[in-house]
Amino acid sequence: MFGSVSFTAMSSALDALSLRQRTTADNIANVQTPNFQARKVQFEEALAQAVEGGSGQVQATVGLSLEPTREDGNNVNLDTETISNTDTTLKYQLASQAMSAEFSSIRSAIGNA
Repeated sequence: MFGSVSFTAMSSALDALSLRQRTTADNIANVQTPNFQARKVQFEEALAQAVEGGSGQVQATVGLSLEPTREDGNNVNLDTETISNTDTTLKYQLASQAMSAEFSSIRSAIGNA
């Protein structure tokens, strides 16, 4: 069960979503820092391809945001970051619940063995 694609995919997703939460928090913390360039975490497409390929294992990539840059050289868009944070939190909760269900199935199988 621990070697299953779904378990590996959920584990990869949780790691990537955690990285996205930290990156978004860093972006928000630097909203007033001159010349700060916001970063974005990408992993969804790579994860979908990995699952299709039977792996589920993927590393998230961190790149620069394409938001327009203000006169002070900063490109953090607080509205975008707030939406990203909410979306990421909901996805993380969903992935955590799926992982919890996977562990419950394992515990049940062990208990019935």
